[in-house]
Amino acid sequence: MEQRLRGVLDLIDTQTTLRAKLLNTLSYLEHIGATKIAKTQSGPKADFMTLKHAAEEARHAFYLKRLCRKIDADSFPDYALENLLAPIHSRQYLYRLDIAVARMVKKAGLQGEAMRKLSYLLVTYAIEVRADDLYPVYESYLENYPERVSVSTIIAEEEGHLAEMESALAGYSPELQALKKEAIAFEEQLFEEWIAAMEQELQGIERPQAKVVV
Repeated sequence: MEQRLRGVLDLIDTQTTLRAKLLNTLSYLEHIGATKIAKTQSGPKADFMTLKHAAEEARHAFYLKRLCRKIDADSFPDYALENLLAPIHSRQYLYRLDIAVARMVKKAGLQGEAMRKLSYLLVTYAIEVRADDLYPVYESYLENYPERVSVSTIIAEEEGHLAEMESALAGYSPELQALKKEAIAFEEQLFEEWIAAMEQELQGIERPQAKVVV
């Protein structure tokens, strides 16, 4: 899958507008993550870890949007469908993961607040595993951008989020911890579909010709 991701990034690298559009898309995904945390984990039981996570996800969304504007200041003012890569898949990514994980947890016998809490941890865990794979690969491309942009700070914070989720999930029974594999497997399916949608969208984009040294 990393090879396919790199293939997509190779194509995106050919156009400044596409580079900015990917940053806007990643900003959107971080924004949706922050708003979902605020909606599902708010109220009197919101703890320090949850508040920290929501704040950092919102900051990631803003930071990526700022990088987008640094590359292309005018093309992507918001998250309208036309301003996202693989827009339908990007819009549905977290929603579909939420639904699938909630069904897994409910099937395991949890209900109410217990179901919502474990679902939140599993969804976040799966997303952080993905971020831990995606952002370092993406950073290797950003290092060559003339605009001097980087996601190194996001990488460090996402690693911290993953460690927090692993610690929180360690308190559950082995049977419930086994749901981590199911959550990861479904997220991998969503990621493959997202990559495939971008591959289809980017068909016809020409790679830059390599310079011939005489």
